[in-house]
Amino acid sequence: MNIKEIQDLIKFVAKSGVTEVEIEREDFKITIKSEDKAAKETKTMVVQATAPAPVAIPAVAPVAAPPAAPAAEAEDDKYVKILSPMIGTFYRSAGPDKDPFVSVGDSFKVGDTVCIIEAMKLFNEIEAEITGKIVKVLVDDATPVEYDQPLFLVDPS
Repeated sequence: MNIKEIQDLIKFVAKSGVTEVEIEREDFKITIKSEDKAAKETKTMVVQATAPAPVAIPAVAPVAAPPAAPAAEAEDDKYVKILSPMIGTFYRSAGPDKDPFVSVGDSFKVGDTVCIIEAMKLFNEIEAEITGKIVKVLVDDATPVEYDQPLFLVDPS
């Protein structure tokens, strides 16, 4: 396991919220522990590694995100979210010179294409599973998206 893989593992542990990961192979053992100190509102990361040769591991301290405004969350709760069904790159239109499939204020029905997600050089049209009106586009055009990431806020009424 090289330094890059260890750093990626540390980042994964920090993002996932797990408290401890331990990997043991023939020639090394690595334990990554994450402790959440509520009083400090920050996370600390403890990394222990035993290997035949000493390995320098740079410290990675994840930064806690600022809490979202409760009023905005309450307002968004009345809307339905269209989620990404896959990991890929989000596109609002079929091409750079084409109009977006949907924009804020547009109404659509079940089966209408709302965006495209490119995954492994395949362009997948994402169809609406509900009928409604676009309230907010949550992702910028041509940006990467994760599985289950909210793409649009929809007023289903």
